[in-house]
Amino acid sequence: MSLTILRKFPFSVLLAVLLFYASVGSVLAQKNNRVPQNDRKNWLNYMDKVARPVMMNLANDELKKNMPVVLSSRIDNKASREKVAYLEAFGRVMSGIGPWLNLEGGSKEEVALRNQYRQWAVKAMANAVNPSARDYVQWEGGQPLVDASFLALGLVRCPWLWQNLDKTVQEQTIEAFKLTRNTVPVYSNWILFSGMIEAFFCKYNIDYDPVRVEYGIREFTEHWYVGDGLYSDGMNFNLDYYNSYVIQPYLATILETVRKKTDRYNGYMPKVDKISKRYAVVQERLIHTDGSFPVLGRSIAYRGGAFHHLADVAQRQQLPEELDPAQVRSALTAVIRKTLDAPSTFTKDGWLNIGLYGSQPGIAEFYITTGSLYLCSAIFLPLGLPESDEFWSAPPAAWTAVKVWSGQDLPADHALEVH
Repeated sequence: MSLTILRKFPFSVLLAVLLFYASVGSVLAQKNNRVPQNDRKNWLNYMDKVARPVMMNLANDELKKNMPVVLSSRIDNKASREKVAYLEAFGRVMSGIGPWLNLEGGSKEEVALRNQYRQWAVKAMANAVNPSARDYVQWEGGQPLVDASFLALGLVRCPWLWQNLDKTVQEQTIEAFKLTRNTVPVYSNWILFSGMIEAFFCKYNIDYDPVRVEYGIREFTEHWYVGDGLYSDGMNFNLDYYNSYVIQPYLATILETVRKKTDRYNGYMPKVDKISKRYAVVQERLIHTDGSFPVLGRSIAYRGGAFHHLADVAQRQQLPEELDPAQVRSALTAVIRKTLDAPSTFTKDGWLNIGLYGSQPGIAEFYITTGSLYLCSAIFLPLGLPESDEFWSAPPAAWTAVKVWSGQDLPADHALEVH
């Protein structure tokens, strides 16, 4: 606009125009230089939304009363699956929030939230193992072995909880876990379920069966590694997320636990560490720019549980050099939002619906129940790192898919060769 034209406008009009453009410029500047959202606070909100119904109700001895048990339309044994759904929900939630429950410190709000969950966890454990409680859960049978192992994993990850259970509850927990020894595991990732329960005994100086530990470690490390960071799930390889749901996090935890009592497995560690780091790289590359990921294999209704391994490696501060902690946080944040913000992810009462993106009951296999879905809690493992850790304190960073699909250059990917 020329100076001649401007002179024709009253000063008040010119002032209004200048103020308008100044305000627009301010908004744009704020948008382009937006202060990053508090990822940790957001993660805590998501974790609380997932875990609260399970933990609060079990603590109040009302889980069986209030948790709706929805079953796959192809369920194989309705009566049995309904009974074990409660242990499924509890064990899987505990396996994910265990490191955070074990942590100390944080903001005033986080400490208050953790104290509430600690109270719930102590009461929930007492009810789950007390035969006189309404919420005493099913401990004997095939599926109970699976989910008792997730609870054992949670207790391994959270010494605070074990140490704060009274002696009676500890004894009842030990007896409940011993009941699972009556189940012979399927010749697959299930041998790690038996191994995890024995690792729990080992950690807390309770007589354990080293053969059950040895069996899982040797089969996977000596017989079932198939290459490029992946183990087969038994004799046959399947393209799914079981390396992350179970195999690699369990193997890492069992080895870490028993190696504190014996040096028998030290020779396995260099190879296991290389495999673990390679699979972390693979997992990070599976996360697309919007937080979606390939819909492959069974148990896809576990949602963010598909990244149990990546979250576990991050929480144990064992990420490979190629992965910056901030880019992993940003990638996992995208997965959390994608899977938990989808419409109809939760019922009106806050329970998870079967699905990957919202309510999708058709994707459930014959063993899926409402309780199964809570394996998504595994993605919250890095909350066990303090907020001062680089994983949380560093600014958000682009992950591989974001870099590539925005035109950035980066090194080529390479397969892992181990012998």
